[in-house]
Amino acid sequence: MFHSLRQPRVLAVTLAAAGILMVTMGIRQSFGLIVSPLNTSTGLGIATISFALALGQFAWGAIQPIAGAVADRYGPRGVLIAGILVLALGCALTPFATSGFALAVTLGLLASMGSGAGSFSVLIGAAAQRLPLESRGAASGVINAGGSFGQFVFAPILQKLIQSFGWMGALWAMAVATLAALPLVGKLTGPSHAADTAHGHGGASQDKGLGAAVREALADRSYLLLHAGFFTCGFHIAFLVTHLPGEIDLCGLPPSVASWSLAIIGLANIAGSLYAGGCIARYRSKHVLAAMYASRAVLIGAYLLMPRTEWAYYLFAAGLGVTWLATVPPTAAIVGKLFGTRYLATLFGLTLLSHQIGGFLGAWLGGLAVTRFGDFTWMWYADMVLATLAALANLPIKEAPVLRPAAQPA
Repeated sequence: MFHSLRQPRVLAVTLAAAGILMVTMGIRQSFGLIVSPLNTSTGLGIATISFALALGQFAWGAIQPIAGAVADRYGPRGVLIAGILVLALGCALTPFATSGFALAVTLGLLASMGSGAGSFSVLIGAAAQRLPLESRGAASGVINAGGSFGQFVFAPILQKLIQSFGWMGALWAMAVATLAALPLVGKLTGPSHAADTAHGHGGASQDKGLGAAVREALADRSYLLLHAGFFTCGFHIAFLVTHLPGEIDLCGLPPSVASWSLAIIGLANIAGSLYAGGCIARYRSKHVLAAMYASRAVLIGAYLLMPRTEWAYYLFAAGLGVTWLATVPPTAAIVGKLFGTRYLATLFGLTLLSHQIGGFLGAWLGGLAVTRFGDFTWMWYADMVLATLAALANLPIKEAPVLRPAAQPA
């Protein structure tokens, strides 16, 4: 499955992108752990903090097509460096935020926009233009697994830092850790690979420019259906990453259960992402996505019937992790199949914006739900319904059959 990554240059590009995503996503996906101590320290209220994190979900998505367009036009190096520095700045300034507005700026905008500029759209776009066609599916799985490994690493570390130094000291430590990704930028941003940067639908065609590429994509029904499914994915992930610690706290379990649950999600998604990368070469990506979304509805239904024990959450987290961010490789693959890789960073960035509009609603409505009703029951029902709709939305996507190698004569 990964034989196409064995070339030293291909492996170096893939691992560099995975390493950057490990840092930017690992730190961002662990922010839910600071909600309770931040609220206790500042008294801002869960709804106010949830809004700041929800704004961060939207900002993370909104920056993706912008960062992708800049990377497509001027190259990814400057975009990635700026993103890493802004993420570090957002983490460093958040402890000084004493109002809801200040928290929205530091944690909601700076940290999230910095993380977004160093995330999927730029990294996968940069890697796709520097890798041969046969390596891209497996590479996208490895890159995506880097983000999941970051969640596995950073969630328990952040929880331990919070317990040892308080949430302020923990965020300052995260700011320093962010800067460790800077040396990897040079490894990723080498010369582009010349093959298959053509416009779309698998054939070479004249480059009509970024504006024309965006207009064509937005008029494509399959692209819009992909957005609809990815919207619900964002709702699901943002709700859980923001409010799963609160759900666990409502059950009277210790904070360590929340941090280890997030870590288990990341660990399970390493396997899920690698498997998803391999599935791209064997199955239509739309079918892979439909199966992932449908499995989420089933899993949430099972969770609602389970007792709220420590090991129940660990099992639930393992199930969530299998598809957590594993939707990214097949989604990016469909965008690449439809429109080529020349503007993949921009077009996939727009898809991620849809994802994070859902993410904004998942994080924000979760805070409103627990404030209004005292628990997250209605959010679980909404998540289950949306996962089912996402599975159905992917089936009509017009995706070419997977080309399989011809059988060798005996």
